[in-house]
Amino acid sequence: MNLFDVYPRYKINIVKSEGIFLWDDQNRKYLDLYGGHGVISIGHAHPAYLLAIQKQIEKIGFYSNSVEMPIQQDLATKLGEQSGYNDYNLFLCNSGAEANENALKLASFHNGKKKIIAFKNSFHGRTAAAVHVTDDQKLSAPLNKEQFEVEFLELNQSEALIKALNDPNIAAVIFEGIQGVGGLDMPSEEYLQLLAKLCKEKNIVLIADEIQSGYGRSGHFFAHQSAGIKADIISIAKGMGNGFPIGGLLINPEIESKHGMLGTTFGGNHLACAAAISVLNTLQNEDLIQHAKKIGQQLSDELSKLPKIKKLKGKGLMLGIEFDFPAKSIREELLFEYGIFTGSSANANLLRILPPLTIQFDDLKPFLFALNEILTK
Repeated sequence: MNLFDVYPRYKINIVKSEGIFLWDDQNRKYLDLYGGHGVISIGHAHPAYLLAIQKQIEKIGFYSNSVEMPIQQDLATKLGEQSGYNDYNLFLCNSGAEANENALKLASFHNGKKKIIAFKNSFHGRTAAAVHVTDDQKLSAPLNKEQFEVEFLELNQSEALIKALNDPNIAAVIFEGIQGVGGLDMPSEEYLQLLAKLCKEKNIVLIADEIQSGYGRSGHFFAHQSAGIKADIISIAKGMGNGFPIGGLLINPEIESKHGMLGTTFGGNHLACAAAISVLNTLQNEDLIQHAKKIGQQLSDELSKLPKIKKLKGKGLMLGIEFDFPAKSIREELLFEYGIFTGSSANANLLRILPPLTIQFDDLKPFLFALNEILTK
């Protein structure tokens, strides 16, 4: 049997990781400025993470949600305290797509409506409803395309937003704190404030997709918090488990729960919760959210001095470097000539930077040197 070929892959076999570094089977060392799509939040093989998983697996790794699991409440309490959403409820699942799938379903349960407002260049996942609110039609199979009505708006266009939200059939608006796959565009603070106000007035559920931009990466726990707003549902996943599969929803207490309305076999299992708690403990103990803000600003300041860069996007340690030309050759030269992993996006001219939040500024100097060398040839 062969693997179903859906991933374009570099011919590199990574066999070891530690902190911000990776090693391949030829013992070549790489600087990881991409973290596997922003998943690695507290660094590869962080000691607290390894210890938490080891201790938990020695006791119990899995049982279903048919029994009480106090570790889930421990996670919910820590997450509420650190995120500022202490009065919300937590639903645990396995991935970002599953989180968004359930967020959309929950919004429709709540107000009985089914039209969704999403945004141009959005990416929310590949499952049935999540892919339908993703602005990339080639990802949707025929059975996905007529599920429910979706209207895609341009970000930061206030008049279009006001007009669109006059429709009485809207169940929810879903937005990314900072767009990831789409190319690091983000809603302005003023736009988010208007959006939150209109949704509250019109009984529209506001869903913040913080799957990539959450967990401190932007310099706030969630990127949308820079605008001083609260969403009704916040979807989380990537940085939540530092590589262990876990996702979830933070849910406004006004949204009523009923037995059976949502469910998952593996979601919120003991081992996943242990991993997620170790991440929250490390974010707090090492002050990584403020650290991400500081290092991200230092990196942006240095990048702004380099030639041929059209624009810097994003915040904290979720940055996009945009050029007037395709970035693929730069990304590949950084990887194969300098041993530095970076990422791509739907914007072919953009280089995406998503390192572990533990990275120090000195660790970024080889990247700045390499990028300058490439751009000044």
